[in-house]
Amino acid sequence: MIYLDYSANTPTDSSVLRRFCEVTENYIGNANARHCAGLQALELQNQISLNMAERLHVLPEEIIYTSGASESNNLALKGTARTQRHTGKHIITTPLEHPSVSAPLTALQEQGCEIEMVNIGRDGKIDLEHFTSLLRKDTILVTISAVDSELGTIQPVKEISDILKSFPDCKLHLDATQAVGKIPVDFDIADTISFAPHKFYGLNGSGLLIKRKSLILEPIIHGGSGTSIYRSGTPTLALNAAAETALAGALEHMEENYSKVKALNETLRAFFDKYEKVTINSPENAVPHILNLSVEGIKGTQFRDILSEHGVCVSVKSACSSDNLPSRAVFAVSRNRKNALSSWRISLSHLTTEQEISEFQKIFDQCCKELAKK
Repeated sequence: MIYLDYSANTPTDSSVLRRFCEVTENYIGNANARHCAGLQALELQNQISLNMAERLHVLPEEIIYTSGASESNNLALKGTARTQRHTGKHIITTPLEHPSVSAPLTALQEQGCEIEMVNIGRDGKIDLEHFTSLLRKDTILVTISAVDSELGTIQPVKEISDILKSFPDCKLHLDATQAVGKIPVDFDIADTISFAPHKFYGLNGSGLLIKRKSLILEPIIHGGSGTSIYRSGTPTLALNAAAETALAGALEHMEENYSKVKALNETLRAFFDKYEKVTINSPENAVPHILNLSVEGIKGTQFRDILSEHGVCVSVKSACSSDNLPSRAVFAVSRNRKNALSSWRISLSHLTTEQEISEFQKIFDQCCKELAKK
């Protein structure tokens, strides 16, 4: 098998799994209990939060542990909208967002919020001039992915944050799920930032939301104590410890891993340039971990399926999206519905080998010939 879907899920690093098992075996108490086993668990939980906070340059109390980036996004968006409802109901977003952002926004729209989309340029980045023109006194929230999950586009989040300084009632949420562990992220430029360890060799079922200390959110899960008043539930100590280990590894080796992935990306771009019917949708300055392409006349689902038959794993859009609709992200940059329907995503890792890329190239060529006969 050749796995080229690392943006959907990554294999768990052995050190992360060892940490999870170690904590599970040695800490049996509920961190909210006030007996010796509970206090022991609480001490470790506080140390985990302190270690994470130091690496992310935030305060320990600004870390909210969740079940994944989807929950983090839902909490950030719904929680902000509810606490800001007396200020306004206008929200700005993009057509590039993950379903865990777009779906909560649809729910908020049904509750009376006004959702506006900012234009996307041919380079995949938001049009800052159009973005500025959309801002109003009753704009309460801007939500944007720091790195797009389908194209790998790096959005100008610093510029967006600077523009919003003139709108103090407007909060900024960044979905950094495809950014953390790949590129540097400034956790001081937004009010809320979401991400998940399973994107950088951690465990599934774990997520984080970084919330500025001064921001008040209305919880979406009520009842029982947790590590934060904004998210109820028994602290998942082993998962939180595993998340800390995964984060430490990702940040420590980020530059080295980036260089490896960039070399692989350049190899693939040079390879696809030989094919007249292949369009590379990812911009040149996207993160190298994501390479989106279309093969003219062949639906992305068809190519994904035939590659899978040959033991190659790629995805069409994000893993959480519907297969039957064209990619909104690719349509936004190409303005071509057929091209968007033909698109699919390769996502790379420092674990991807040159031998795997070489074998993939042979399989891709073979699949092109097989599909041309149909």
